[in-house]
Amino acid sequence: MPSRRSATLLLLAGTTAMPAFAQTAPDAPDIVVVGSGLAVRPGDKAFDVVAIDPARIAENASNRLESVLADVAGLQQFRRSDSRSANPTSQGISLRGIGGNASSRALLVLDGVPQADPFGGWVPFPAYATDRIGLIRVTRGGGSGYFGPGALAGTVEIESAGPAGQPVLAADIAYGSRNSVDAQASGMLESGRGFATVSAAYARGDGFVPTVAASRGAADRPAPYEQASAAVRGVVPIGVDTELQANVSAFTDARERGTAFTANRSEGADASVRLVGRGSWGYSALAYLQTRAFASQFASVDAGRTAATRTLDQYNTPATGLGARIELVPPVGTGRDLRIGADLRRVEGRTQELYTYVAGLPTRRRVAGGAALTAGLFADASVEAGDVTLTLGGRVDRWRLYEGSLRERVLATGASLTDTAYADRTGTEWTGRAGAAWSPVTPVTLRAAAYRGWRLPTLNELYRPFRVGADATAANAALSPERLSGVDGGVTLTPVRGVTLAATLFWNRLADAIANVTAGRGPGTFAGVGFVGAAGVYRVRQNLDAIRSTGLELDARWAHGPLFAQASWSHTDPRVEASGAAAALDGLRPAQTPRDLVSATIGWRRRGAAVSTTLRHGARQFEDDQNSRSLAPATTLDGYVALPVTRRVAVEFRAENVFDTRVEAGISGADVVERATPRTLWIGLRLR
Repeated sequence: MPSRRSATLLLLAGTTAMPAFAQTAPDAPDIVVVGSGLAVRPGDKAFDVVAIDPARIAENASNRLESVLADVAGLQQFRRSDSRSANPTSQGISLRGIGGNASSRALLVLDGVPQADPFGGWVPFPAYATDRIGLIRVTRGGGSGYFGPGALAGTVEIESAGPAGQPVLAADIAYGSRNSVDAQASGMLESGRGFATVSAAYARGDGFVPTVAASRGAADRPAPYEQASAAVRGVVPIGVDTELQANVSAFTDARERGTAFTANRSEGADASVRLVGRGSWGYSALAYLQTRAFASQFASVDAGRTAATRTLDQYNTPATGLGARIELVPPVGTGRDLRIGADLRRVEGRTQELYTYVAGLPTRRRVAGGAALTAGLFADASVEAGDVTLTLGGRVDRWRLYEGSLRERVLATGASLTDTAYADRTGTEWTGRAGAAWSPVTPVTLRAAAYRGWRLPTLNELYRPFRVGADATAANAALSPERLSGVDGGVTLTPVRGVTLAATLFWNRLADAIANVTAGRGPGTFAGVGFVGAAGVYRVRQNLDAIRSTGLELDARWAHGPLFAQASWSHTDPRVEASGAAAALDGLRPAQTPRDLVSATIGWRRRGAAVSTTLRHGARQFEDDQNSRSLAPATTLDGYVALPVTRRVAVEFRAENVFDTRVEAGISGADVVERATPRTLWIGLRLR
């Protein structure tokens, strides 16, 4: 574990305060919020949108963004572990059971900036302290029309917290199981219509042993973590209806995976500037820069799990993302809304690795990576005519993959083993979305939508082979983009004050889905990865014909005085369509996709005091593409209590996985089972 590093962070933000429950998007009139982007699109009424407000974000038992997002059933990471014990490369997000391979199939944006890692497409969850978040909006489905490439299965929009309802100084500190510490602090300076916020967060823990007791040996040990982030945000008014928003943030994340030679390290820094105008011609102009550095070690553990030996050292993976987006909202009359614009994103990155260890020393070096450029034009229009809302949007993207290469050399002699420069590739993608919402009577809204989205393979998928335990997966520089087509329809009911019910049926088909396809078993030497041991499996990234997913989503909320409750259920039936070399997968379920995901919370809030409990359930899911290894279903219970001791200070009690349920996160090698977070108890102080 690296030595502890302190981080100081600055953050500023703006967003509206929503009702204190996850909910379908409200029909409230537009409210101009200092520090936010342009107003919500009226046509969003036609889509399945869920919002999570600051109160719900603050009352999460783990105090982590990935756990907050689990309030929206169907929104999941590739594996069940959170960012304290998972390999960072497994933390891509997806929706609606369309599967994953660690890269995100849903787009996450923070204040308009895409957040997926420029090299690998995963999400750096430790970078987002929950006290900096003002609002989360999750759009299930919806395609790439408005949001841009990557929004295959949906979009997660995060808005930074702003001055509304925020104290000048806020802080939280908690101590938890396994010598864990969780601390956040922020300060705000408000002047006229402008403000600035400074924020910092720190977390550490000695960790738990990821390998379950039945599979454990002398080589297994706890997996410690240490993480810090910092951010500063400023909003300055320029004229009556224009403001300049600037963000700077940084994070560091160090974890271990539970044996020797399995340390991970991630670091990153982001900067963005956004100019927002809300006059007769609305507009938003955004530019951003992201830098990332990632390092990861891999080990092989003997059959008796008595010792671990180093197999690969991914000692540096520098990556950069930069981009811009401009959006115009011309005056088109009452009841109409039009957004037109363009966006650009360029990413580049290269992995640098030492491998083929002999007597504990590496004998070979690998450098692999490249660059990708995407440029798009988009338009999105909405019309509100009485009880009917219609929306139509589309975009065209031109993409380019270039400078792709894989070079491998013998360390001792410098002799070249592989020296491949991949041909540049280009393409054009046309995508869009259309929808309608109708309210025949006040408590009822019927909605229907159709959409198409796409995603370019990540540099990691194209060029970098990788290992997990004894298993190895080869890259594939010839991968095609993924393209999703889908339709959904639903109803939202508000039968009485404080009650909202929503149901959505959907059908999605992800063509050319990228998957890790089993191509052999060890022992043996395989193309792109080298030797795989007897307990290992050899896989290759390939485009499947498609993944087809149909399902149902139900969401409910209730509020009465200080009492509230909310529930979310996602039921999906995803199936692989495959032929040729992958024909054996035809009709199987994608790896890591449960049929059912459920989240339910009940609670009470009054005068600074709060009590809530959250039940979560994940059905059985398969570890692998061949559906040969099954991860057991798991049901967990979390709890949260806040008791005020003064007007501004409260004592907090948090409990994760109260009954210490075994949540299986993975199976590798000779049926070695890894678990997610066990029971974790916290006690702390909160200043507001």
